Amino acid sequence: MDALTSSLVRSPIVPSRTSDNGSGSMFLTASGPGFTRSGSSRLQLRLRQNASARSSRSLQSLTTTAKTRRSFVVRASSASNDASSGSSPKPIAPLQLQSPAGQFLSQILVSHPHLVPAAVEQQLEQLQTDRDSQGQNKDSASVPGTDIVLYRRIAELKENERRRTLEEILYALVVQKFMEANVSLVPSVSPSSDPSGRVDTWPTKVEKLERLHSPEMYEMIHNHLALILGSRMGDLNSVAQISKLRVGQVYAASVMYGYFLKRVDQRFQLEKTMKILPGGSDESKTSVEQAEGTATYQAAVSSHPEVGAFAGGVSAKGFGSEIKPSRLRSYVMSFDAETLQRYATIRSREAVGIIEKHTEALFGKPEIVITPEGTVDSSKDEQIKISFGGMKRLVLEAVTFGSFLWDVESHVDARYHFVLN
Repeated sequence: MDALTSSLVRSPIVPSRTSDNGSGSMFLTASGPGFTRSGSSRLQLRLRQNASARSSRSLQSLTTTAKTRRSFVVRASSASNDASSGSSPKPIAPLQLQSPAGQFLSQILVSHPHLVPAAVEQQLEQLQTDRDSQGQNKDSASVPGTDIVLYRRIAELKENERRRTLEEILYALVVQKFMEANVSLVPSVSPSSDPSGRVDTWPTKVEKLERLHSPEMYEMIHNHLALILGSRMGDLNSVAQISKLRVGQVYAASVMYGYFLKRVDQRFQLEKTMKILPGGSDESKTSVEQAEGTATYQAAVSSHPEVGAFAGGVSAKGFGSEIKPSRLRSYVMSFDAETLQRYATIRSREAVGIIEKHTEALFGKPEIVITPEGTVDSSKDEQIKISFGGMKRLVLEAVTFGSFLWDVESHVDARYHFVLN
């Protein structure tokens, strides 16, 4: 793997925290933005009641549409069948959505997944209406005698509510894309009832995940897997005991890597179609890049302990042999530093928040203790048993999650602008 990939796995570039709220995910090597908590429970309750009423009306509207358009084929999921029979339905994603709009979309995902795009359009229209209304109120707030402090507090609460709603809209769309691909998301990782103690009892779905990416992008994903699994790439049945925190860090880094890959692959495919690819994107540089990937292996292991754990002590020479030529990697290496940094940056705070929350829902919130010497006390770090095949499944899902996140972020931003330039 080249220096670019190892640096992304080691220290992904994400927007810095802009809030004074100190809570954040330990799975991300760089903190995502915090979300201001409300100090006024009465205002929050009123906002939630209003949003809940809107979601209820939206559900009635969509249900009426589904009944009148009899040409629709309703793909009721097994979870909805379980609910109708009285048993407790299994969640379709590890993160449970909390906002009224998020809970509304969760119902649609379970019962009528084909209506999710229409439901999202309704929610985005309502968000835009609320934002426009707030802009008009801001103009009226300049009138003398208006309580500016109260207005700003109400506006802050509404903005936080819209941001959380937008996060959960993005998450619902990502989940829907997995459902369309007939790939179930890995459930929350918890101690298994399996006699061996393994946690990876989920379906593999590796081949389906691989087919979701372009050939050039999958070459890069294969090299990413080689960096993480090392010599174990051909021994996927072996089981390792490893820190849950470190597995979570690999997962979060892989989500960011998938987001980055989809972003550059989109540009690559466009330039390839237009036949304007730069000369540096051919295979002429692959031998040089392979040497660079070999040289950066030891640095990646030393700064990213979980990589070394899964690599099983493979030598730098052995690792370099796993790297395969990649046209997309050559193309990325032709970027200048500024372009590379821009493409490696997650564009919105909402996308960063979704990565944090999804990873914490999957692996739990880690308990981090800092010793007086300033080091991390790993004595309370939970150990899990997972096969290398299970780890490959996790990484492929994470990269795909990041790829889907780029797609839905772009789709939603075209209808409700929220991505900062």
